[in-house]
Amino acid sequence: MSLFDNIEKKTNIKKEDIFKVADSVKDANFQDEKTVRQLIKQVSALAGKPVSKEKEDKIVKAIVSNNLPMDMNTIGKMFKK
Repeated sequence: MSLFDNIEKKTNIKKEDIFKVADSVKDANFQDEKTVRQLIKQVSALAGKPVSKEKEDKIVKAIVSNNLPMDMNTIGKMFKK
């Protein structure tokens, strides 16, 4: 089973949708707050998981300031708060 099959099984997000999101951000400016907020909303809608305004603000601040942790455990904790 591939990585994307595992993600699809655990999240119910089709791998085609993951590829669409990845393709849509390949040239994105992650220093632009509007772009980052749009991406968060897109991923939230795909996952069927609402993101509170407070959580969205924290994620945007981390990404725009280039202060996003690179390990998955820290990123996972950020989303669970």
